[in-house]
Amino acid sequence: MRIRLTAGETVLNAALGDNATARDFASLLPLTLQMNDLLRREKYGHLPRSLTPGGEPRFSYEIGNIAYWSPGPDIAIFYDHDGESIPDPGIIILGEIESGADALKKYDGTVDVTIEAVD
Repeated sequence: MRIRLTAGETVLNAALGDNATARDFASLLPLTLQMNDLLRREKYGHLPRSLTPGGEPRFSYEIGNIAYWSPGPDIAIFYDHDGESIPDPGIIILGEIESGADALKKYDGTVDVTIEAVD
C-alpha cells in the first residue's frame, strides 16, 4: 500500500510493507499525529491503540524507515542515523519513505504529521 506523509510543507511518499503490523496500521489511516523529536534522528508519535504484532522485531534502522514501537504504542520516522541500536523489544518496520526523509530535520521539536493512503 502506498501512503503519503505531510508535515507542514513537506510531503513524503512511502510504501507500507507486507506484514500484519503494517496492515493493522493501514486500517488506522487517515491519521494526524503530533510527532516529537527524539535524539535528532527520528520523529515519533503516539498511536490511538496498539497494533497487531506480526512483523519481525529489529534492533537497527535505516534512514527513511517508518517503524512501530510497541511499548508506546508509537510510530517513528527515522530521518538521520546516530549509530545507536534500538532497545528491547525492538521495532517493527511498517514501511519505507521513498526519498527525502531528511527534510524532517528542519522541524525542531513537535510537528503535526498527516498520514494517508494514496491510490
